[in-house]
Amino acid sequence: MKPSRGILLIVLAVTVFSVMSGFIKAAERVPAGQAVFFRSACALPVIFIWLWLRGDLTHGLRTQNYRGHIYRSVAGTIAMGLGFAGLKFLPLPDVTALRFITPILIVIFAAVLLNERIRLVRLSAVLMGLVGVLIILWPRLGDGLAGAGKREMIGAAMVLGSAAFAAFAQIFIKRMASVERTAAIVFYFSLTSLTLSLLSVPFGWVWPTGMEWALLVGAGVVGGLGQILLTSSYKYADASVLAPFTYVSMIWALLIGYFVFEEVPTVMMLAGAALVILSGVVIVLRERQLGKGRAAMRNVAQPK
Repeated sequence: MKPSRGILLIVLAVTVFSVMSGFIKAAERVPAGQAVFFRSACALPVIFIWLWLRGDLTHGLRTQNYRGHIYRSVAGTIAMGLGFAGLKFLPLPDVTALRFITPILIVIFAAVLLNERIRLVRLSAVLMGLVGVLIILWPRLGDGLAGAGKREMIGAAMVLGSAAFAAFAQIFIKRMASVERTAAIVFYFSLTSLTLSLLSVPFGWVWPTGMEWALLVGAGVVGGLGQILLTSSYKYADASVLAPFTYVSMIWALLIGYFVFEEVPTVMMLAGAALVILSGVVIVLRERQLGKGRAAMRNVAQPK
């Protein structure tokens, strides 16, 4: 394990993912389904090259769990599509802050789907995160369901739906992680999202302008690069060590939103985002503590 290298890779990953979100938001005229297509199609060559360099292009893609890949990939594709759609209705920092609820939802879904127990610390963190989301949404709730308020509430619903499906995808990955190669999980997700995005063609794809072509292709390439950096980071450090550094994306979202899209963050949004981030960090630290406890119990239980 080389934690410093893993941290560097995860920071680079969230950085390029933030750039990808900026590209998708800038291509505002392009429907979300079409953006998913470009994100997947342009990422596949990058992923193929990465698999070839790793020597995983053949045996690394073998799997015995096609159903698991389908569940994970469908959930991940829906999460991507809803996230891209939400960017058209909300400022980039707001979208990023709301997406941070994913670790909180993972705890809730793990309790329901995997029968994991939620003790006081994690329950408190979950409630704190939900309060943070409510603070972010409160000004929009006050605007009512007309005009800009309605538009922003639709966007918020899309982003929260994206976070929920992303949590489902992580649950499926957790189930597959012990038996499936990372290369297979990455490849089949990209292939599935590419295929499913074609279902959105009847809903009105557009012919991109020159700038939109550049933005969409760029989003796919940097998205594929981000996937590689993210996957590689877990070779050098545990997920519990890396997770807090994913919140660097909030800094990038604020900078890109302000300097590129002239989006000025509100105090309410920043306060809510701080609570959501804090709750996520608490959950990560608690999971790390529980993991060490389980490892110690296994060592004690082993015969000497």
